[in-house]
Amino acid sequence: MKVQLLEHLKNHLDARMQAALGAMQSAQSSANEETKSSAGDKYETARAMAQIERDRHAQLYDQIRQERAVLDRIDPEFNFQRVGLGTLVKTSAGYFFISVSVGLVEIDGIKVIAVSPQSPLGASLMGKQQGDSFPFQQNKCVIEEIG
Repeated sequence: MKVQLLEHLKNHLDARMQAALGAMQSAQSSANEETKSSAGDKYETARAMAQIERDRHAQLYDQIRQERAVLDRIDPEFNFQRVGLGTLVKTSAGYFFISVSVGLVEIDGIKVIAVSPQSPLGASLMGKQQGDSFPFQQNKCVIEEIG
């Protein structure tokens, strides 16, 4: 299941990267068109706003690209003894995948929450092993299996 989960997350991030790239290119094109169609202060304001929009999408694209690089470092065949990056954790509260913060994903009818190791939940799971407990939504949960 971890191989399918990893592939699903990669495809999800690839789609988000393409959307951010398209929006970035559209904003740049809009900024370029303002050069041809406006004059004076109106031109400067419209061009600056288009540039801000382009920069926002560029930043989003870079963030997603970095998350995709994290997924590329994960070996889905590695067997963990303790929770770390790339671990699929079965707990009394459900499944968690320590990777990037994408949220709820469903693979073969099983709901998995993808969290980053830096998130509060991810940080509370890191380094733990089967049988250890951790707090989640004001409950004490137990790690049942690590994969």
